[in-house]
Amino acid sequence: MSLLTPPRRPAAVLKEPPSASAGRSGPRTGALRKQFTAWLFLVPTLLIFGLFAWWPIVRSLLISFQRTNLVDPAVWVGLDNFRAVFGDPLLGTAVQNTLLFVGLGILIGFPAPLVLAAIMSTVRRGAGVYRFLVYLPVVIPPVVAILLWKWFYDPGSGLFNSALGKVGLGPYPWLESSDSAMLSLVLESTWAGMGGAVLIYLAAMVGIPGELYEAAEVDGAGIWRRLWHIMLPQLRPVIGLLLLVQLINTVQVFTEPYVFTGGGPENSTLTVLLLIFRYAFQDGAYGQAAALSFLMVLALALLSAVYLRATRSWSKT
Repeated sequence: MSLLTPPRRPAAVLKEPPSASAGRSGPRTGALRKQFTAWLFLVPTLLIFGLFAWWPIVRSLLISFQRTNLVDPAVWVGLDNFRAVFGDPLLGTAVQNTLLFVGLGILIGFPAPLVLAAIMSTVRRGAGVYRFLVYLPVVIPPVVAILLWKWFYDPGSGLFNSALGKVGLGPYPWLESSDSAMLSLVLESTWAGMGGAVLIYLAAMVGIPGELYEAAEVDGAGIWRRLWHIMLPQLRPVIGLLLLVQLINTVQVFTEPYVFTGGGPENSTLTVLLLIFRYAFQDGAYGQAAALSFLMVLALALLSAVYLRATRSWSKT
């Protein structure tokens, strides 16, 4: 090779372009791996939820068509359990009492947390203490709270009659009279359960812009107009949700009538869930108990659907 001849450059190594299939398989494999990991964590949860939630529902639906004592082999009876439930004269009483509890609960127990939250939202000093006192009944076990109020309602030495006696009123047969027993249950239930609703309302009120109140005050709006035209419209979604929750909870009332009165006096506090309890654990009619439970689930689902449809536009901000 001559010195004047320029050296030859080494031939460039041609790299083979990656195939289109390889480019597609990489991201797809990663996505499949992520999906597999997600299902790996999700499947045990679904199995546990299905075993302890959905399977009892399916089992109860099957029992509603059977005659069984949960020990011996079940006998398929078709719709006989439903016929027996509809033929029970106590069913109408239980439904009527449940609707009465729902009505009194909404009339008394629904506005009380909202009014209390509106008052507490104006408190600046000691707000934490008041919130603790309001939420304290929720922490107390339900049976303990009911037994405490049962002593309050005692016609002889109860707290309420003793206090009213000092001003010349009473004594009143709170739980012994069919006219006042249901109202007594609603008062205790309202006291025991409104703490959570109060805190939810207070949290929602914090999110209301203060400029709205200031502008209304500048325009000369009083406190009631500010509450009606500013606070309530801003709280509509929360109010709608809590109203639905209270409807469902009051329809399923059981602990209060069971511990307070056992359904008495004269079945004036017998509710649907208490009737289901009697079918199952007093009469041994598990099929009838399951049938009435299934009917109650259908009623609650229908009630929820109607309510959500009726309040769809109202609950939107």
